[in-house]
Amino acid sequence: MMTDGLKGNGHEEALIKYWMEKARESLESAESEYLAGRLSPAVNRVYYACFYAVSAVMQNQGKTFKKHKAVRSALHRDLVKTGLLDVSWGHFYEDVFDSRQRGDYQPIVNFEPEQVKES
Repeated sequence: MMTDGLKGNGHEEALIKYWMEKARESLESAESEYLAGRLSPAVNRVYYACFYAVSAVMQNQGKTFKKHKAVRSALHRDLVKTGLLDVSWGHFYEDVFDSRQRGDYQPIVNFEPEQVKES
């Protein structure tokens, strides 16, 4: 876990808003990419919307992380296992993470429009 040195300085709320704004922008970008038929970039943006939203929630709890793996772990440990978030959202996050990994790093990955639309 990494702290940003801003906790308690009145910057916490600004950081939470920052992460939520990034989440909103990523969702808008995902929709735009989807409508243009660019499915792999749409999946990427959906994942980042989730990542930024979870980062905002963690920031609200006074926690920040450097790595995607740490955010994923915190989602499951602090939100799903505690019952604050339904298990289905943990599965959704994992699915969208795996899809983003495939789309970004594996050659010749084709997503189906319905699969992306459900994201």
